Amino acid sequence: MFVLLPLLGVWLLALLSPGPDFLVTVQYATSRSRRHGIVVGLGVSSAMAVWATGSLVGLSVLFARLSWVYDMVRLAGAAYLLYLGLRMLLAKGSHAASATTRAPAGGLLRAWRVGFLTNLGNPKAAAFFGSLLGALMPAHADVGLKVAVVALIVGMGAGWYAIVATLFGLAPVARVYRRARRWIDRVMAALLIALGGRLAVDR
Repeated sequence: MFVLLPLLGVWLLALLSPGPDFLVTVQYATSRSRRHGIVVGLGVSSAMAVWATGSLVGLSVLFARLSWVYDMVRLAGAAYLLYLGLRMLLAKGSHAASATTRAPAGGLLRAWRVGFLTNLGNPKAAAFFGSLLGALMPAHADVGLKVAVVALIVGMGAGWYAIVATLFGLAPVARVYRRARRWIDRVMAALLIALGGRLAVDR
């Protein structure tokens, strides 16, 4: 497994770089609960499994040959980020909500879906995983090693977002959020909208 250290090191650096996945995890952890943030992270990690597995079976090659498929996924992902940002910007929920308040029925499933669709809507992940695995996966890797790599990628992703959700779900952080929720939500909404716009125009 030592041959995988360079691959996992690059993946760790990529994980630590903030993006839409980080924003939605933080937003759910602070505005709802730590558990909701963790579930968002599990949704993100589930989509990572899709992209990593797809890259191993040639999905990035398919996107390169059928650019319209790539564009459809890209534009759908951009639209979803814009939707999340606008919904957050226009939300009029109670500013006194507690970080430990129970979410309504289906809240955890909705949190998972938000994380899953946020990551799945970025087809650049396929290109990233295709480059990462193509360059750093040992030559002639067998099926067992490929499965182990995908499991490690997903496990590291889930672990990182669980840490993020735990930190931002702490009571002191939640109290700060509640006091400044209006402005924090506006900033997060603006970032999501900007990221969605960038994804829409950046091929």
